[in-house]
Parts: sequence; structure tokens; C-alpha cells
Amino acid sequence: MSDFFKNPLSTSSPDSAARKQAIMDQVRNELAQANAQQLMNNMNERCFKACVTKPGDSLSSSEQTCLTRCLDRFMDTFNAVSRTYVARLAKERSESDSTPSL
Repeated sequence: MSDFFKNPLSTSSPDSAARKQAIMDQVRNELAQANAQQLMNNMNERCFKACVTKPGDSLSSSEQTCLTRCLDRFMDTFNAVSRTYVARLAKERSESDSTPSL
């Protein structure tokens, strides 16, 4: 009965460490999926507002062109910001690793 109330992640066995890592990986994956979904929603909302002035049954060729360009620009911008952010994080990590501890 006492095992029932025990936190499965609090023990230090290799099995519980693997379980903890699996849960952390699952949470990371779910966060990545949520972020990707939010990116898609933002992209669609912004580009639709900018390109589709008179919603109807179909898109005109100019609306299709506008949407294509808008989505391309949005993704290019997102990728540039992401690369810059990752590079900054890597730089900060390397600087903190090379800083001597007092």
C-alpha cells in the first residue's frame, strides 16, 4: 500500500530515470506540436486577412499569389528568427561553460 503513494519519479533507479526522460521527451514533443500549430494558425490568420479581401467560394489568382507570397515570407521570417535565436542560445551556453566558477 505504501508503494501506491510513492512518486515513481523520485527514486534514483535507472528504470525511473528512463521513465522520467521519456515523460520529459513526451512533454517536449507535445510543446513542439502546440508551437507548430500556433505558428500555422498565426500564419493563416495574418495571410488570410492580408490577401482575401472578399471571401467567397474560391480564391482569385491574385489572392492565391498573395497567399503564396505571404506564407513564404512568414516562413522565411520565422526560420531566420529561429536560427538567430538558436545561435544566440548556443553562444550564451558556450560562454557560460567557459566562464570559470568562483
